Amino acid sequence: MPDTQNTPASPSLARALQVASRVDAIEPFRVMEMVKQAAAMSRAGIDVISMSVGEPDFTAPEMVASAAIEAIRGGATQYTESLGLPALREAISGHYTRFYGLDVDPRRIVVTAGASAGLLLACAALVAEGDEVLMPDPCYPCNRHFVSAFGGKPVLLYSSAAERYQLTAAHLAEHWNDRTRGVLVASPSNPTGTSMTVPQARELLAAVRRRGGFAIVDEIYQGLSYDDKPVSALALDDSVITVNSFSKYFSMTGWRLGWLVVPENLVPVFEKLAQNLFICAPTIAQHAALACFRDDALEIFEGRRLEFQRRRDFLVPALRELGFAVPVMPDGAFYVYADIAGLPHRHAGDSTAFGKAVLEQAHVAIVPGDDFGFAAPRRHVRFSYATKYERIEEAVQRLARLLPR
Repeated sequence: MPDTQNTPASPSLARALQVASRVDAIEPFRVMEMVKQAAAMSRAGIDVISMSVGEPDFTAPEMVASAAIEAIRGGATQYTESLGLPALREAISGHYTRFYGLDVDPRRIVVTAGASAGLLLACAALVAEGDEVLMPDPCYPCNRHFVSAFGGKPVLLYSSAAERYQLTAAHLAEHWNDRTRGVLVASPSNPTGTSMTVPQARELLAAVRRRGGFAIVDEIYQGLSYDDKPVSALALDDSVITVNSFSKYFSMTGWRLGWLVVPENLVPVFEKLAQNLFICAPTIAQHAALACFRDDALEIFEGRRLEFQRRRDFLVPALRELGFAVPVMPDGAFYVYADIAGLPHRHAGDSTAFGKAVLEQAHVAIVPGDDFGFAAPRRHVRFSYATKYERIEEAVQRLARLLPR
């Protein structure tokens, strides 16, 4: 007799498995297709300049790597508390005091397995089946998918350049209804690199509060702000939930570490969810992150921020000179959201075809606007300047050769 208990399921049985309907509401992340094509070209020996993925070309500095190695050698590799290492929560609290002048109780800080895990926890806690959550269009695609994963309905509202591509109190006045439960915004934003002004943020958060809703504010790029001193939403409304990360300013993308600041009364809710969904954030990464707040580490991170600003200050005027429209100077992150409609190119009305042409003919990888919303994706592309200055200069020269003047 065959051992049927250990017999693998047949392909026909595997095909018959029913996938949960929530998956239908989540679209593929199209930028990854562009990344795969660029990687294949690179493997074939073609020199491709990547201006697509939102990942710093810098990595964790030596003192952070050394702290991780020390943790491994010292056996500090077991589970931590679900809310995170107390020492790390204290360090993050001190960071808010030092950089923002804010007194954030470390007990309100929830350390997470990256900002993505933080957003998942926030949506798990606040979004019920059928709830509508307002967000700007354009915005980071995964934000709306986090809402969809918990049965909510993301409602993207066209946000113009005049509004800095951000959600406003006027949007809420027009679109808030009985099914609306809150807003999810990012400042600075991916893909636009633009932040809400302080008056804009204050008005938006006040409008949410008057309606009894929640506000989730993604601040993962706030450390990479260039023109004005950044102001956290926590300074404007203590009831907001902010999301942050060690990935961008601290250059720790693959370490998968982030944090939330939540209202005190919601801490037990987030702790219960974190215990069940994640147990804890990666322990080694938490110990390593303690070194991020050393003076010598912060000096490195500030130097890198200034380097990103130098790249922006070159790239935006260069793109405008080539005919790209960049109506709002990005003030943070490392993205330029450019309008291609006026370019002298046969694909100026189709960002996907244009992006493909730029990759295949100029060997520069950029991101078409399709991922970021529904309002005007075909006329926009996103450039990431998270690559070396000299490579950005070369990319501009290649674009100049592609675009007739």
